[in-house]
Amino acid sequence: MADHHFGGIKIRHLYKIFGPNAQAHVDAVQKGLTKAELNERYGHVLGLSDINIEIPSGRIQVIMGLSGSGKSTLIRHINRLIDPTAGEVLVDGVDVVKMNELELRAFRRHQTAMVFQKFALLPHRNVLDNTLYGLEVQGLERSKAVDVAMRWIERVGLKGFESKYPNQLSGGMQQRVGLARALANDAPVLLMDEAYSALDPLIRMDMQTVLLDLQKEIRKTIVFITHDLDEALRLGDQIAILRDGEVIQQGTSQDIVLRPADDYVANFVKEVNRGRVVHVEAVMTPLRSEFLPNGTAIPAGTTIEEAIRMIANGPDNDVAVVRADGKQLGVVNLRQLAGAMVNSQSFASQNERAFTGAL
Repeated sequence: MADHHFGGIKIRHLYKIFGPNAQAHVDAVQKGLTKAELNERYGHVLGLSDINIEIPSGRIQVIMGLSGSGKSTLIRHINRLIDPTAGEVLVDGVDVVKMNELELRAFRRHQTAMVFQKFALLPHRNVLDNTLYGLEVQGLERSKAVDVAMRWIERVGLKGFESKYPNQLSGGMQQRVGLARALANDAPVLLMDEAYSALDPLIRMDMQTVLLDLQKEIRKTIVFITHDLDEALRLGDQIAILRDGEVIQQGTSQDIVLRPADDYVANFVKEVNRGRVVHVEAVMTPLRSEFLPNGTAIPAGTTIEEAIRMIANGPDNDVAVVRADGKQLGVVNLRQLAGAMVNSQSFASQNERAFTGAL
């Protein structure tokens, strides 16, 4: 298995200007020249502007935005399919931007794997041979490569399909092959560019579940690009929202839904099923004193929807919210939980102050 002490990814002051004379305009952009001005005056396009993202090892970082926001440009900087105009991309402490041809080839081969929206399978190779393609490129002997590939084919739920060809598989199955191929490489970084966007909603949910289940075991550093907020909230340990090549908000799904940075983000999150995202701590009445209601206790980190399920059939009184170490943080009741499902901003600010005190 890959090295689990892998140090994660740091993107620092990353700029990308598209155009024949990009370098000449970096300074002006850094000093505040806007995307529109750069285009009008110099006919260059600002793809990314001062991107700073830190991705801890073993986490899923979602980068979200509408088309044209720069998210696909950004992910292609991590394995340097696109060269930045300025900035650093540190993967496990090494700046990818400074790598020479040879180092870059080794880096792409061993440190990163990519899963694409269009599957990018080789049509003349069956499932097995598609899955072991990367291992073949690495020069691993056939019998070993087959062993590894078969293990991943089974892990992604395709056992029995190894001799089928891509055109004999559904979209969801083709994407499973793409995932098995990426995982067979055993690279610590997995880049997924709109990987599930082409799939039907139910198959898409399925594939999200496959990824989340696998991640518990493989603990890769995953960068996942999507334009779908529900997908972002379901998958992301951290989410960065891009607009016009700039990061306008970074945080957990909680942060994004409860504290949108501006109207743009607020518009995105207003349709979200809050019950699946927001945790009970955001809704509870924080403790004024050690008051222990009897019966059920709800663990901190439980979603509202889950909490409602836990206490729906119980007596109608306050229930304790407790930390993993048993310390009680506050109390919550069914009315508060139900209210939080329908009110958007009302409870966030009032509880924010109290909750930070409770920790």
